[in-house]
Amino acid sequence: MTLAPNQLARLRWQCRRGTQELDAFLLRFMRHRAALASAAELAGFERLLACEDRDLQRWFLAYQTCPDRELGALVETIRALPQL
Repeated sequence: MTLAPNQLARLRWQCRRGTQELDAFLLRFMRHRAALASAAELAGFERLLACEDRDLQRWFLAYQTCPDRELGALVETIRALPQL
């Protein structure tokens, strides 16, 4: 699914969480997947962005497993993406 530039900008803005760690993980998705992601994957990413920062940090840093199966799979996908 191709996103309009304003949709990409909105998602990129929502990735700014105030901590370098979270920003880096969320922006990985934007850099590597967002432009070509399916509608379902984008919807999942938007659900992920709606989560609390402390939960996101626990999931991305593997301190805790995400209780939502779909979001957990997305977290693992993002963690596996290249950093640069």
